[in-house]
Amino acid sequence: MLATAPDFDVLIVGAGISGIGMAAHLEMHCPTRTYAIVERRADLGGTWDLFRYPGIRSDSDMHTLGFNFEPWKHEKSIADAPAILDYLNRIVDERDIRRHITFGRKVLSADWREDVARWHLEMEGEDGARHQATANWLYLGAGYYDYDEAYDPGFEFGSFAGQVIHPQFWPDDLDYAGKRVVVIGSGATAVTIVPSMADKAAHVTMLQRTPTWMFSRPAKDGIANFLRKILPEETAYRLTRWKNIRLQDLSFKRARSQPQKVADYLTRKIKRALGDKYDQQAFTPPYGPWDQRLCLVPDDDLFRAIRGGKASVVTAKINRFVEDGIELDNGSILPADIIVTATGLKLAAAGKIALSCGGQPIDLTQHYYYKGCMFSNIPNLAVVFGYLNASWTLRADINSDYVCRVLNTMERQHAEIAVPVLPDDVILEDDDIFDFSSGYIQRAKAIMPRSAVNYPWRLNQEYVADRRRMADDPVEDGILDLRHARRGTEAGHELQAAE
Repeated sequence: MLATAPDFDVLIVGAGISGIGMAAHLEMHCPTRTYAIVERRADLGGTWDLFRYPGIRSDSDMHTLGFNFEPWKHEKSIADAPAILDYLNRIVDERDIRRHITFGRKVLSADWREDVARWHLEMEGEDGARHQATANWLYLGAGYYDYDEAYDPGFEFGSFAGQVIHPQFWPDDLDYAGKRVVVIGSGATAVTIVPSMADKAAHVTMLQRTPTWMFSRPAKDGIANFLRKILPEETAYRLTRWKNIRLQDLSFKRARSQPQKVADYLTRKIKRALGDKYDQQAFTPPYGPWDQRLCLVPDDDLFRAIRGGKASVVTAKINRFVEDGIELDNGSILPADIIVTATGLKLAAAGKIALSCGGQPIDLTQHYYYKGCMFSNIPNLAVVFGYLNASWTLRADINSDYVCRVLNTMERQHAEIAVPVLPDDVILEDDDIFDFSSGYIQRAKAIMPRSAVNYPWRLNQEYVADRRRMADDPVEDGILDLRHARRGTEAGHELQAAE
């Protein structure tokens, strides 16, 4: 056994949905394990605390973006950020998680040391002071995008006299009442911002280079609210959650198998919502539905703003920025007092933490996902990268539950190390799971870990199948090696050989 214990059995990076979910699972399933959460920001919530732009809301229903263990009780299934933060804060307080969180601390590096079976972490406080900690397991719940930098498409704003704002860094004091606003982009952020600013702004224009497939649905789930009236809260939540999971899965698979039928269906709905304001060029993407994530329009809010004349969509390329707006490639000027660059995120792997083993850097692009949770030949490390075609929390839930199963199996066997072993002589066929045409996905391929065609060496995109496998397949599957630290440095040798 180890001569000294690490500071924590599990150190969780990030106090957003992923990190809070893991902490809750540890409280439920591994009550004897010690853990801590380190969060670089001053409050919990991750994405929902970072983004402050008008209308910030979920683009997934909260019966699947919510946790499997905590019913969503609000009337609206499509929730705004304050409601989501209330939900997370309630979980943290009711489950006694808050005392485990250290805020204002950024993890800079994590070095695995095989002889003592622990990660040695270096962190930086808000005052610049350095802090160290050790943990047997490292759980990365830091999300998938760069908190420090947004994607820069290379715009040169030249003589533009107005304000330029990126949604990731929204100022608290922005006054846009009576202003002409141009939102550059056509993704979920732009689709959220445009109708939210339209009430106060003189006019809001969504300037898009390429249209995006949109679908509308009520912000309130009528079936969910009915079930809550006649059934116990948890039963109603489970039924609604499973209904939404199945519908999402069916919709995605139909879009892939019958793209034209789904495109025709979405087009008919948009035409009905917009009436004589429908513009075929603005709402007909050059790709099939679910080649990128669909953009949700709850309660037709964007379409109502367009019908009411408060918002519009322009499809064109930018020629240059001029003093009072944007000159388009057709020579026309789009007037603007405020430009919002909703041009996408910049992705980051492993929270930009410098990972290493025995001082040797770990290059995640040379390692395969294992069950969408761990990585080949890297010990005691788990991560959450949510589904591209479903809610983020679905993966966070099953990964947290799986890691708890591994921890409990390790405890029974008095093992300190768990590593998915991929021998050097095994050749896997790589699979492009990131086959979405979304710009932020395509730009990030070069930094992503590898994914094989066959399970378990892949970041699978089928939640229903993943949930069954993660819950039912044995932990000791002949791949995951559980062992004692005193058995030497096999994993360290494997890891360094794989680099």
